Amino acid sequence: MSRAFVNEDQAAAQADQPVERRVSEQPNYVTALGLAQLQQRVAELNTLRSQLQAQGERADKQRLADAERDLRYFSARVQSAQVVPAATSRSKVQIGSRVRFVDEHDQAHEVQLVGEDQADAGRGLINWGSPLGRALLGAGPGDEVVWRRPVGDQTIEVVAIEGEA
Repeated sequence: MSRAFVNEDQAAAQADQPVERRVSEQPNYVTALGLAQLQQRVAELNTLRSQLQAQGERADKQRLADAERDLRYFSARVQSAQVVPAATSRSKVQIGSRVRFVDEHDQAHEVQLVGEDQADAGRGLINWGSPLGRALLGAGPGDEVVWRRPVGDQTIEVVAIEGEA
């Protein structure tokens, strides 16, 4: 067999292997709900992997490889999770706090600071380690903080803080 064919076979086998998910270097602070969601994801992935393995040769190999990759990632996230106490302060932003703030254009916004894996900006769930999360963390009502954004810094004012729902 030509050497070229061997290399093509190896390249094809490597192409089927999913790229590993990068684990963040920031501490894995999570809310109690965030930890429960991570544990639920691990359970779902274990179930999926078991179902695919039970199919034997008929199993979708790519889907199995993806599930195993995701299982490694989420298992590591559960292991490294550091659950923070429930946010109860109305005087200082904590992980888990719901925060209302206004920007330089007097536009109101409401977000909740959560762990990295729970973050979903479209639903107002902001990673505590993001530029907005870091700007808000520790601030109190009436405080002006600088949100360092790639498109330019913006001063925002914290209007109100609520604990976790």
